[in-house]
Amino acid sequence: MSVEIANESGTDVPLEHIHDLIRFAFAELRVHDEADVAVIAVDEEAMAELHKQWMDQPGPTDVLSFPMDELRMPGPADEPVAGILGDIVICPSYVEKQVAESGKDLEQELQLLTVHGLLHLLGFDHATADEEKEMFSLQDGLLQRFRESLSGGVR
Repeated sequence: MSVEIANESGTDVPLEHIHDLIRFAFAELRVHDEADVAVIAVDEEAMAELHKQWMDQPGPTDVLSFPMDELRMPGPADEPVAGILGDIVICPSYVEKQVAESGKDLEQELQLLTVHGLLHLLGFDHATADEEKEMFSLQDGLLQRFRESLSGGVR
């Protein structure tokens, strides 16, 4: 497995556990050991450009996902497939503003956005109520189990 993490945002952000989180999620979701993913932190200007170009939406956003090989989480009887999952692009300065307003923890919010982006790379979406329920349930469960694995149940 290759996990590339690049901070091109100009902001010092807590990305310490992102690699471990992705490794954990790969194991939980049965993603192939040779799958590749990149997490890139960018500034608001770069995110706004990507958001406009790919989503036709103005301004920055917190996270965007760019799938490559359209890999999917294998079913119980299926073998995982190797390939390039794609890129998860996060805008830390935008996220910092969100957590300042909500009182959430920046590191935990970055973890949530990483898992959210990873699930999008694996084909999950939240366009309908049923899709949202499935994706967010999976996302919340992964984060809870990961955080418990870091500190023996408290995080």
